Amino acid sequence: MLIYIHGFNSSSQSGKAREMAAWMAERGLAEAFACPDLPHRPAAAIRQLEDLIAASRGPAKLLGSSLGGFYATWLAERHGLKAVLVNPCVACHDKLAAYVGQIQKNWHSGEEYRFAAEHAAELDALRVPAITRPERYLLLAETGDEVLDYREAVAYYAGARQEVLAGGDHGFTRFAEFLPSILAF
Repeated sequence: MLIYIHGFNSSSQSGKAREMAAWMAERGLAEAFACPDLPHRPAAAIRQLEDLIAASRGPAKLLGSSLGGFYATWLAERHGLKAVLVNPCVACHDKLAAYVGQIQKNWHSGEEYRFAAEHAAELDALRVPAITRPERYLLLAETGDEVLDYREAVAYYAGARQEVLAGGDHGFTRFAEFLPSILAF
């Protein structure tokens, strides 16, 4: 099963998630794809993802975007899985700590919540100081990411297969070009 893990305040309705789902369905692989709408609490999101991993008929594969890349890395390390990371958030526990106390809104559902110290603590518990087996990872990054510095991901995933493309943005504008590579990996 390929599990797509969406980013912060996103959902299964994100452009990349829908594009991947459609691409898989066109190839008769719809049943081998999952993209859950994750709760905003990191610990609950991880529990939901671990349930999917446990239910997978074979070893699950992970595809994480932004915060989803942070989750995918933790899950890959914990369960020995392969992961494709699209403009991943490195050190999300530090980056999102600045949002404590602020109201957040899911871009697709409109759900609002207050990002609390508990959110930050749960992210901190998912910290992976360094990846242990770079061959399990494929990094897809665009240098024009306006949200995250791609160089952090390049350094953090050193030794992993990396596709770093000039330009683009946080949404990874050339996602469709990499769908065959994602599945092959």
